[in-house]
Amino acid sequence: MLIKTNVIVLSKLKYRDNDLIVKCYTKHRGLVSYILRGVLKSRKGSAKTAYFQPLTQLQVEENYRPNQSLQTLKEVKPKYVYESINTNVLKGSVAMFLSEVLSNTLKEEEKNDLLFEYLETTLLWLDNESSFSNFHLLFLLNLTKHLGFYPQQSNIDNKYFNLSSGEFEVNKTNMYSISGENLALLKQLLGINFDALNTIKLNSKQRQSFLNMILLYYELHLGDFKKPKSLTVFNQVFN
Repeated sequence: MLIKTNVIVLSKLKYRDNDLIVKCYTKHRGLVSYILRGVLKSRKGSAKTAYFQPLTQLQVEENYRPNQSLQTLKEVKPKYVYESINTNVLKGSVAMFLSEVLSNTLKEEEKNDLLFEYLETTLLWLDNESSFSNFHLLFLLNLTKHLGFYPQQSNIDNKYFNLSSGEFEVNKTNMYSISGENLALLKQLLGINFDALNTIKLNSKQRQSFLNMILLYYELHLGDFKKPKSLTVFNQVFN
């Protein structure tokens, strides 16, 4: 059965000599993996591999076969041609890092329109903006809405936030209760939109500290989450 849909590329892996396995988040069915047979063999195939850079947005025609773990594609074309994500070193580093996080966290093979729209619109925002140094922090925080552990804000004026429970607390109850700069930044980011990010001024040390905190938050709420392998390189390039 042929199905036309929009997809966002999460990862690609060389398989055998000439094939690629590409993991995508799709508008119609959540997480789907495709096998592209022989795509590395010819010049035309080499051109097509450029479509599958991290977080590229594509329109595809899928040859769907139920009960198969790897689907195939009849047609692939760009939905959006990014103006800067694939040419700006810093934006490219952000895309690579976030694609690894998404590959690690998105597991559901079912439709989720709100999550797909969130990914689609935020990536276009990143592509079009020149001031984006805090983008990944808000992106990861807002992603927790779709993963089911967005911080509860009913007691946001309290002096601590517990990463384990996802709640603000009056007192420090365990090793996962945070305060100080990371708490202040968390409160700033909660509810803010991406267009207001440039009002938050951070140095590289503050940015890296908050990123480490939010990755720990992911680890505590997603049992199989692992820190991205690209984290070290990302911090070196981006900070």
